[in-house]
Amino acid sequence: MRNFRFRPVGMAFAAAMMMASPATAPASAETQQGPASVADLAEGLLDAVVNISTSQSVGGGSVAPPRMQAPDGSPFQDFFDEFFKDRDGDGQRNRKVSSLGSGFVIDAKNGVIVTNNHVIDGADDIEVIFADGSKLKAELVGADPKTDLAVLKVTPVKPLTEVPFGDSDDMRIGDWVMAIGNPFGLGGTVTVGIISARGRDINSGPYDNFIQTDAAINRGNSGGPLFNMNGEVIGINTAIISPSGGSIGIGFAVPTELAVNVINQLKEFGETRRGWLGVRIQPVTDEIAESLGMDKAMGALVAGIIRGGPVDDGSIEPGDVITRFDGKDVDTMRDLPRVVAESPVGKAVDVTVIRKGEEQTVKVTLGRLEDSDQLASAEDPDKTGSEPAPTQKDVMVLGMSLAELTTDNRRDFGIADEVEGVLISEVDPDSAAADKRIDAGDVIVEIAQEEVATPADVEKRIAALKQDGRRNALLMLSGKTGELRFVTVRMD
Repeated sequence: MRNFRFRPVGMAFAAAMMMASPATAPASAETQQGPASVADLAEGLLDAVVNISTSQSVGGGSVAPPRMQAPDGSPFQDFFDEFFKDRDGDGQRNRKVSSLGSGFVIDAKNGVIVTNNHVIDGADDIEVIFADGSKLKAELVGADPKTDLAVLKVTPVKPLTEVPFGDSDDMRIGDWVMAIGNPFGLGGTVTVGIISARGRDINSGPYDNFIQTDAAINRGNSGGPLFNMNGEVIGINTAIISPSGGSIGIGFAVPTELAVNVINQLKEFGETRRGWLGVRIQPVTDEIAESLGMDKAMGALVAGIIRGGPVDDGSIEPGDVITRFDGKDVDTMRDLPRVVAESPVGKAVDVTVIRKGEEQTVKVTLGRLEDSDQLASAEDPDKTGSEPAPTQKDVMVLGMSLAELTTDNRRDFGIADEVEGVLISEVDPDSAAADKRIDAGDVIVEIAQEEVATPADVEKRIAALKQDGRRNALLMLSGKTGELRFVTVRMD
């Protein structure tokens, strides 16, 4: 299991599940108890759950011991030579490191097995151990670190047992679930619990949407299945929170809603092929929502467009708030990367945005995320800090000294020629602007979605917002190389 203090792969199901007394039981007694027994269910599933054993060669770090010398002509010379064989050299001899995890068969005929990426990451050899003790060598079909999933393949020598996927979207908080895995290398172990929460973000990857369960999950359960009471896999056990290393009843599983598409792509292509929109986004805070005239904070605020990306044609603009993508609501910023990634490359989709207070729908064609790295990295923000301030200072607004962009101050601050707007030459450290981490060298491009070109434009726009009763000003800021971001600054 990954260990996070979160540890990649609940405490044992501690108490017997008993029916409430008739005196206190409501009309439906069925809701008052857990399953009377999961023995029949477990019996039909145990053979499909496997142990994953891996080994990896790593360089040693110890220094080779000094070699002893036998006296010249000693009859023990051959003994010394044999004993110290392979102990000479630079002390960097390779050694084998082994690890254990879990997995499950999803295609018995073709020997396809699912597990976690972190279980097999870096392995030189992968061995699958079945419930009857038989072992087969496995090859890696494909892996996806972003969702921590991997697909393996073995060549069956006898019929295998497979398990089907269920729909994790149908699961509710409080539903009973069962985990089967290989905790601490003990072999097939069954534990039972409930779904404690859904949609958990534990900051382990860009698509976090975990099922949380109190079914006992420990080290070695990684990659094992989480079943519903119909014997369908609705999650892949991946991580636990554990200060001590053992289960405290907080485990996490990748939902099948997310996993199935990734697994199918790994089976078909040996890699993932995710959709890509080509935008930089940031959360819509209450302050930003107020500044945009939105009733509530929702959606994903477009902070920038990646040059050469799918929407570098003006279909989506910086300052747009994406609220719906291909028929799916975007409630928070983290919803957007997930729904985009799950969409096919090349698909034309409808995107609903709020632009300058009005809702509109635009159609975009998705690119491929895996092709985006070079474009995105070419636009990484310059994090080196600000250069000395120029001598020209025009006006002070909201704790910021503003100046028009000139050839000299572009050079002084290292601002690219294509950046347009109003230069922030100094920031009062006690101002609201400083609290929002606005720095000297930033450039104001827009205020409340209106472009500004001079310090006077900024003064007029701020005055107009105050007259309208606004308490915050939404600023679009550009960094030195043109990367954009939005901040709200209090005006009172």
